[in-house]
Amino acid sequence: MDNKTFNQLKKYSDANGVVTALDDNITMKLNAYGLYEESIIDETKTINDKALQVMSHLNTHTNETKIGETLFSHIKQIKFNEQLGYYQNLYAGYVLEDNYREIATAGGIATWLFSELFKRDLIDGVIHVKQNKDKDSHLLFKYDISYSVDEIKKGAKSKYYPVEMSEVLKVVKDKPGRYALIGGPSFIMSCRLLAETKPIFKERIKFMIGLITGHQKSSRFAESLAWQAGIAPGQLSYIDFRKPIIGKPASDYAVELKGYVDHQLKTIIKPMKSFIDQDWGEGYFKTLASDFLDDVFNETADVTLGDAWLDNYNDDIDGTNVVITRNEIIDQILKEGHKQQQLKLDVLTEQEVMDTQTSHYRHTHDELKYRLYKLKIKNQWYPKKRVEAINDLSEFRQKVQDLRALIRKESHIYYLKALKEKDLNIYLNKMQSLQKMYKKLYKEKNNM
Repeated sequence: MDNKTFNQLKKYSDANGVVTALDDNITMKLNAYGLYEESIIDETKTINDKALQVMSHLNTHTNETKIGETLFSHIKQIKFNEQLGYYQNLYAGYVLEDNYREIATAGGIATWLFSELFKRDLIDGVIHVKQNKDKDSHLLFKYDISYSVDEIKKGAKSKYYPVEMSEVLKVVKDKPGRYALIGGPSFIMSCRLLAETKPIFKERIKFMIGLITGHQKSSRFAESLAWQAGIAPGQLSYIDFRKPIIGKPASDYAVELKGYVDHQLKTIIKPMKSFIDQDWGEGYFKTLASDFLDDVFNETADVTLGDAWLDNYNDDIDGTNVVITRNEIIDQILKEGHKQQQLKLDVLTEQEVMDTQTSHYRHTHDELKYRLYKLKIKNQWYPKKRVEAINDLSEFRQKVQDLRALIRKESHIYYLKALKEKDLNIYLNKMQSLQKMYKKLYKEKNNM
């Protein structure tokens, strides 16, 4: 692929920074919309063809099913489900010991698992997203490496914020050791592709922990929440995207914000439902690349963790993990944790796991074919995915998809306008009008 074509197609990239490990002529930059994108340093040099193959949306030679088969099909008693991918066991649960669950977003199993890998001398470091310690940077979070259990705990909780891996992958390459990493589907898939191309990463990254995540957000999402709460752009210093509310179910959480208001540091806690951009289904500040992902359950990860959005778990304020195991060592650690009463684990069926992500799966996987179809009929390039570019959606679902795409696009545009004019209402008024259209669409459907 020539550089001109690459620059045209990079808008479809998941922009996770993995490509920089294969081509040092590519760097990662945050654009005006608060989204990472690849940038060619020297345009006179041609992009490395192998580099393109680790960019999951531009990769053409394999997919998650094929990678999963290579990684997991040889495991004794492994199972395969077209929706879940390969798996050994399916669980819902949470950590019983210490304060793992208290400091986590859901059940705390990810942080506990990393700690166990350390205690069992299976890893030397954990690659995960932590609060940015660089006081000269405006970025709140970044990928970093923790080398102790205490460090790992400080990096717990979900961060709905743009991150990329160029810096940490350089450390992995330069510093011998055994690492575990955690990330969304495109991050894990890209790292699997990198491991295929560069053996040193396969040798050093021993475990890949996958998250179930609806989509990636721009940095403007956190900024918008803060601005709506009274903290002006550039004044936000800390955010907890999922602060439990006493007496409320796990799905009904708050946002905790810390920042400067009239030169005084203040802490503001508001229910997530009070913000205009709180609905994940509507897709505010969503990356374009997220709309071309067909991997809901992080199929190439050694273990996948997410929220167990099921009625019998939702009332628990501390949250519960859904767990899909594909790695024998990790599955054994979880079983031992359950036996020693360190973990609470319930066995789930395939359908119960699917039920935890019903809306997510419908949008991300099932209705992707319509998003591809819209590009196909315009003779535009689109990523090669595991679903065909066809339109078999009802008129209602087509309208839902069209409006979600519009909300995604306009949220970026009108927030930037609001920033330039220093007037939040420019963003709020536009999004309120689109939100009314969205709600009217569902109301009309329900009244039919």
